[in-house]
Amino acid sequence: MYNVEKVIGGCFLSLSKQTIKTLELVFVDDCSTDGTFRMVSDWIKEHESSALICQLIKHSTNRGVAEARNTGLDNARGKYIYYVDSDDFIEPDTLQLLYEEAETNQLDIVGCEWLLSFSKNERRMVQPDVVTGEDAFKMMCKGCMRWNLWLFLVKRSLYEQHQFRFIPTMNMGEDMMVMLKLSLVAERVSIVHRAFYHYIQTNENSLTKNFQRTCAQITANVKEVELFVLQMHRSDLIDYVRLLQLTLKHPLLISSDRKDYELWNSWFKEANAYIEKNDSIAFYTLILQKAARAKQYWFLKLYYGLVIKVLYGLIYK
Repeated sequence: MYNVEKVIGGCFLSLSKQTIKTLELVFVDDCSTDGTFRMVSDWIKEHESSALICQLIKHSTNRGVAEARNTGLDNARGKYIYYVDSDDFIEPDTLQLLYEEAETNQLDIVGCEWLLSFSKNERRMVQPDVVTGEDAFKMMCKGCMRWNLWLFLVKRSLYEQHQFRFIPTMNMGEDMMVMLKLSLVAERVSIVHRAFYHYIQTNENSLTKNFQRTCAQITANVKEVELFVLQMHRSDLIDYVRLLQLTLKHPLLISSDRKDYELWNSWFKEANAYIEKNDSIAFYTLILQKAARAKQYWFLKLYYGLVIKVLYGLIYK
């Protein structure tokens, strides 16, 4: 958490309504300068009980989301790990149903679906069926499955047995790196086809702006994935890492800025030869990537103006 006193109310409410019988909550305040720490402290005093165990930890300096996640992992004691971002919220039965699914079917990872929440409506986002960790790894790399940490309940033992942690200061793509590594060591994985998580979409332009600023961080996290694949002697999965690179830089094509298109061409350039190798790619994505590779930037700008700004702008407000 960092300076979230104005947006954390919905998250608090959804946590207090969870139907699971016993729950451990670990709050990590990354040296907020507003009233976040006080608000969380007051909330804990009001809600903590024998069934709701809470920890509140404050960093002495602002260290970034990667280290905040590490602090949470280092202090967690439960059987499973689940994340909730401070400006989002979850359905009341989220943790109970995910936990029951994991326990009943002896799963290492159980995922769910989510709602992309705009100011006036919501868009349901679905996940594909998978049964093994390798299935999940491949689907994430191909762009068919999201890797957001808040979509998955994961056995804490997977983190501890393999000493998985986030790379300090590498705060962009940190969730992608860890979820892909977790998937490769998981045996049994499943998806619950219910939209439990409400992701609050507040700035439609923030994604591509972040990509321009933080390419180095994303690159470092991708290199960590590739290194782990090779350490596992799974060179057969390297082609999927190339597809992952295409998936990661695709948002740069959903833009009207020529600089984004040029960055797409130069970043992860080795992946550009793999455009036609993704058998799960959407047709419009294939066309956009081919246009970008051919430097037909006029087509990308036209697509953005007609489809993203006009059509999507009318549907999703």
